[in-house]
Amino acid sequence: MDIPYFPGCSLKSNTRYFEDSAREFFAELGINLVELPEWNCCGTVYSLTTDDIMRHIASVRNLVHAQELGKKLGTNKLMTLCAMCYNTLAQVNALARSRPDDLKTANEFIDDLPDYEAQVEVVHALSFLNENVSFEKVAKLAKRKLNGLRVAPYYGCLLVRPEHVKIDDREKPALMPKLFGLLGATVVDFPYSVECCGSYHTVNMKDVVVEKTRTIIGSARENGADAIVLSCPLCEFNLDERQKDVRMKYPGFERMPVFYFTELLALAMGKKINMGAHYVSPENVLKKYGLV
Repeated sequence: MDIPYFPGCSLKSNTRYFEDSAREFFAELGINLVELPEWNCCGTVYSLTTDDIMRHIASVRNLVHAQELGKKLGTNKLMTLCAMCYNTLAQVNALARSRPDDLKTANEFIDDLPDYEAQVEVVHALSFLNENVSFEKVAKLAKRKLNGLRVAPYYGCLLVRPEHVKIDDREKPALMPKLFGLLGATVVDFPYSVECCGSYHTVNMKDVVVEKTRTIIGSARENGADAIVLSCPLCEFNLDERQKDVRMKYPGFERMPVFYFTELLALAMGKKINMGAHYVSPENVLKKYGLV
């Protein structure tokens, strides 16, 4: 199966291992992620200003590329891995479907591409697996179990908000717990699974993110987790890289490895994880559970 795929900027730079692990995993399922031609940044943050159509142009261009590629592949789906890319593209897509006048304005502005017909379905990889493959099939195809690895699924903001684009329950999300439970992990519930990581405050208000990271990681640890699993490069940076800043402020802070969900899926398929890509190395935790 071929499916149009939007990587986003981070997956082509400092988080290539997010994409690499996804490609390895989906290849085991017989699914080929076909990268959009001439894609551009999704726009990063969805503009909440109702008349600010210009800020949605980047996403509409990507949706046009997905539309045209999908016609060739025989599908209307566009898959994303990054939670932020998913949220931005899905919200712009919803706007295009619900506000035809704004879509007309966007199409008139983008005069070098075909008009967007608002028929693309933007899907996150987790919901795609759940709805089009089934988690049970993923577990059946897995080459090894995760041996009780105690993971705390972390959704952050963008997979569960706002209501019209969420992929899971915003109070008690169940997709990652179900998936990793079927793969043999011990899934740890903790109260900060949908708490914001601090987002772009990491640029100019680092202390805010340091406190957020300490709280989120600390809560996962207190509830018995040995690792966090997530889907957003910005969340990953804040919860992984910023742990060094937490340690500087709180020397007794116990570090915790942070995985992309695709890494654990690839691991279950018998693939290796890029240990050096993480600030907090996952090697000791994986050894603890016999996974390296």
